[in-house]
Formats: sequence, C-alpha cells, structure tokens
Amino acid sequence: MSNLANQYEQSNSNGGVLAQSTSSREVEEVKGQIFMARQFPRNVFQSEQRILDACKRPDLAQAAVYSYPRGGTKVEGPSIRLAEVLAQNWGNLAFGVKELEQKEGESVAMAYAWDLETNVRQEKVFTVPHIRYTRSGVKKLTDPRDIYEMVANNGARRLRACILGIIPGDIVDKAIDECNKTLQGGSKGPLKDRIAQALKAFKENHRVTQEQIEERFGYNVDAFTERDLLDLIKIFNSLKDGMSNVDDWFSKEVKTKQESKLTEAFEEETSKGDKSKSDKKAEKDVKDDADAGDQTAFELEE
Repeated sequence: MSNLANQYEQSNSNGGVLAQSTSSREVEEVKGQIFMARQFPRNVFQSEQRILDACKRPDLAQAAVYSYPRGGTKVEGPSIRLAEVLAQNWGNLAFGVKELEQKEGESVAMAYAWDLETNVRQEKVFTVPHIRYTRSGVKKLTDPRDIYEMVANNGARRLRACILGIIPGDIVDKAIDECNKTLQGGSKGPLKDRIAQALKAFKENHRVTQEQIEERFGYNVDAFTERDLLDLIKIFNSLKDGMSNVDDWFSKEVKTKQESKLTEAFEEETSKGDKSKSDKKAEKDVKDDADAGDQTAFELEE
C-alpha cells in the first residue's frame, strides 16, 4: 500500500509541476506582449487610416455590415469580418475564442479582446450545446469537427461584441461609412446584373424567391437602386452570420400565393385546351354536315 501511495503522490506532484510550468509560460508570454505594446504604442491616426484603407476593398465592404429587424425597425451593425479587420489594424490587441471545457453534450468557451496598452479587457463565457436544429428535428453532434465548427460559429458573435467593446465607437462608425461609400461608388458591372446575382444567391443559399424580396421592399426589382442592393446585401450578411433567419425578413405566404397563381394558370391552360378540343370537334361536325349536304345535293341533281 505504501508503494501505491507513493506512486499516486508522485503522479500528482508531476501533474502539478506540469500545470505550474504551463501556467508560468503563459504568464511570461502575456508579460512579453504587454512589454512590446508599451515599447511600441499604437499611433491612433495611423491605425484609423489603415482601417479606412481596408474598408475601400470591395470584397470587405460587401461583407462589412449586417442588418436585422427588431421591434418593427431595422438594426444595422458591423459584421464579424469587419470586427476582425478593426482589431487587426487597431494594433496591440489580443483577441480570440478559447474552449475552456468540453463536457458530455456541451462545451464551455470564452471569447475575449484585450487592449495590451490600456489593459482594458472584454470577455464573454458561454455554453454551446452539442446539438443542431434542422428541419427534421434536433440532431446530436458527435463528430469532433462538427462540434468545433459549432463552437467557432457561436464564439464568432461573442468575439465581435468583445472587439467592439474595445475599439472606439467613432472609429467603427467611420469604417461603416467608408464601406457604404465603397459599395455605392466602386461597384463593378451594371446594376441589373448585380441585382440578378443577388437574387440568385438568395435563392440558392436561403430558398428566398424574387417575389418574397419584392414583397419585402414593396416594389419590383426593376425599380431597385444602389441603396436597395446595399440593403439586400446587408440582409444576406445577417443571414450568413446567423444574426437573423429567413422568417425575420420574408413572408412565407408570398410563396403560397405564387404557387396558387401557378396552379390557377395551369388550370386555365387546361380549360383552354379542353375548349380548343371541343371547338375543333364542333368544327369537324359542321364540316361533316356540310360534306354530307354537298353529297345529297349531288345525288338530287343526278
């Protein structure tokens, strides 16, 4: 028993030494980051200019802003992609998502953003159940890759909130304005073609029809302007980021009405076909009667 007890204590002491060594290494890394941030502080004006220059890229501008409905109004804000660009170009900012613990059926994770210069820190601890809601019901996740993607997807929204809690609000507003200018002034190709591409993307990715989009905006897509296309892109980004779902934006009744119209059109075409058949039959009967009359007249003449 004494040997087993000694081995147990030795294993515990070894584990404690390893944990202490890992903790000490992390502390030294953090100290090194803080030291470098103090030695090379950010230039706020240069950081702001880098952010605005990044917002002039069309690809970033398209994915920079999301919107979603709330209380009868529309709420807009910077997307996850824009938040990452803000953090990267602001400088001396540590941010990320860590999985703290994985238990049976759920994971506990933390999203954080830490300004190494001012020692201002934002963090959010959250729990992610290992389930996915589908149309057929709730699916339990067992594949480690699916679990990782689920945690990363939920962590991205918390990470954006942490980053926006660190970056000054006026810098964020300027970045959004610059992205809107980029979309309005630097668009490639005719507006009609870009609207057609947007409609195709909604149909393929979210099964949203053109009729649903027109019902949402209140007029046909032929009357869409650059601003309407910009709003449509924001809705798409909101759906992509998981900030909202299709039912928040578009009515399902429009699909039903459209299908009923198609049914009516089909029945109308069918009735037209039946009518044309009856008309042809009537014409044939008249022609047969006429031929019979001609034949009778010919026989009387003889």
